[in-house]
Amino acid sequence: MTVLDLFRLDGRVAVVTGASSGLGVTFATALAEAGADVALGARREDRLQDTRAAVEKAGGRAIAVRTDVTVPADCDALVAAAVAEFGRVDILVNNAGVGTAVPATRETPEQFRSVIELNLNACYWMAQACGRVMGPGSTIINISSVLGLTTAGLPQAAYASSKAGLIGLTRDLAQQWTSRKGIRVNALAPGFFASEMTDQFEGSYINDQVLPRTLFGRLGSPEEIGAALIFLASDASGYISGVTLPVDGGMLTT
Repeated sequence: MTVLDLFRLDGRVAVVTGASSGLGVTFATALAEAGADVALGARREDRLQDTRAAVEKAGGRAIAVRTDVTVPADCDALVAAAVAEFGRVDILVNNAGVGTAVPATRETPEQFRSVIELNLNACYWMAQACGRVMGPGSTIINISSVLGLTTAGLPQAAYASSKAGLIGLTRDLAQQWTSRKGIRVNALAPGFFASEMTDQFEGSYINDQVLPRTLFGRLGSPEEIGAALIFLASDASGYISGVTLPVDGGMLTT
């Protein structure tokens, strides 16, 4: 086996949540390019079919299952569908999430709870569902954010709290499952990449506050974040568990 062979995912089955747009599409197609079959979950079923087509074009088999990850029964159903179609689950990419920016004195309890429910609680429900069927050598990648580790000039108490909490969840699940079950659990902390989420920001925010804090002076590309995901999903990171990998253009150094 060569070093490059360690990055291959042939014969493995991945579950990707939030797969109807943005980084979810990037992750799903990257997994397919590396050889995996993919079970796609999201609430927007029509757009999920577009991702399914992209995965199949990249060489993977795919199923699309309408999934609200805030509902534990939906999480169980997505995993059951993956097992029924492909026979196993080896990789979970906990990607579903929402970004918000509400001043702390105006954010309602309902707004705060809804972000925590989707960005943190739902990741736990998905991890539980996959952890029940995964075998040794499997891996979970929780998609956190650089904003779980630093701030970026916007009022994002709910978002930052949820992403920081996801890093804590990653450490604990790694401690529980790596030695006992053989399941590695890591987090990916993207910086700013072109996506539906960053499209919501005014151009002045990206240009005036984000880019000056990145060592590269630009947003990240889909290929760069996709490659980092494949590293954590594959045997190339086989001796790594419980870590958070920032892919942030050097933002944490500034």
